[in-house]
Amino acid sequence: MTSLATSLVRGAVTSPFRRAGKPDATLPTERLTLPAAPAAPGPLAAYRAICGFPEAGDRGGGEARGGAGPGGAGPGALPLTYPHVLAFPLAMRLMTGRGFPLPVVGLVHTWFEACGHRAVRADERIQLTVYAEELSAHRRGTEVTMVTEARVDGELVWESRSGYLSRHATKAAAAGRREETDTEALPALHEWRLPGDLGRRYGAVSGDRNPIHLHPLTARLFGFPRAIAHGMWTVARCLAETEAEAESDGPGRQLRTVRADFKAPILLPATVVYAADPGGNAFVLRSGSGRVHLTGAVTREA
Repeated sequence: MTSLATSLVRGAVTSPFRRAGKPDATLPTERLTLPAAPAAPGPLAAYRAICGFPEAGDRGGGEARGGAGPGGAGPGALPLTYPHVLAFPLAMRLMTGRGFPLPVVGLVHTWFEACGHRAVRADERIQLTVYAEELSAHRRGTEVTMVTEARVDGELVWESRSGYLSRHATKAAAAGRREETDTEALPALHEWRLPGDLGRRYGAVSGDRNPIHLHPLTARLFGFPRAIAHGMWTVARCLAETEAEAESDGPGRQLRTVRADFKAPILLPATVVYAADPGGNAFVLRSGSGRVHLTGAVTREA
């Protein structure tokens, strides 16, 4: 059994004994680290393919895009979201450990942000560290912020933060962490048809085999009528499209940061609409009826 599978089993066993919302709850202070290692070529290629990033060496993605920028997904560089995937088993180990106060079963990924301080080549030996940063009140429960850092020879080259919500009754509605962004005016650019097995396919690539993503029968155990798409797949797919749109107008500045907020689950199979502003700095993923599933924004290197 893989380390991630072990964590999922441990989370299922321990979650019933953890109660979110305790006023004296604290987070573990430990930091978990994976030894430095390069990204394995096979899994990375599979990740590029399912998320829509160009293959390494694919000049259709442009050598300029992949070779230098922090978010470049072309030759030699990791997609901006990929270190999060590499570190996810580590995060799950921490969140299912003894000192973690929230039940991992039922946690909802609410937002994600990442910053590439420089290009990270696929052949570089990356050391990954994960820790829990803070607990905060949310209008629907308690939210934990998890941090992931990537270092090469001691240099911080990439970092991310993710918000995970444990839903429970609250006495008063807490203010949201961030203001909503206006996405209604963004023009639709593409329509994507997502197959019913997308969750299983992405789960096989990323290792995230949460039952809510795999099959309607397992998703129903957690209150969803059908399997839902992985939030991190939607972010990566939008970033791949953002980069492709920028490249179509000529070599552009590389992605440095991304911020994404998950608004509503995507029930599979589904048809969704990708919309973005003309500069490619803000994007949204919504249903044909206009329901917003994801909003996001990027910045690029100067």
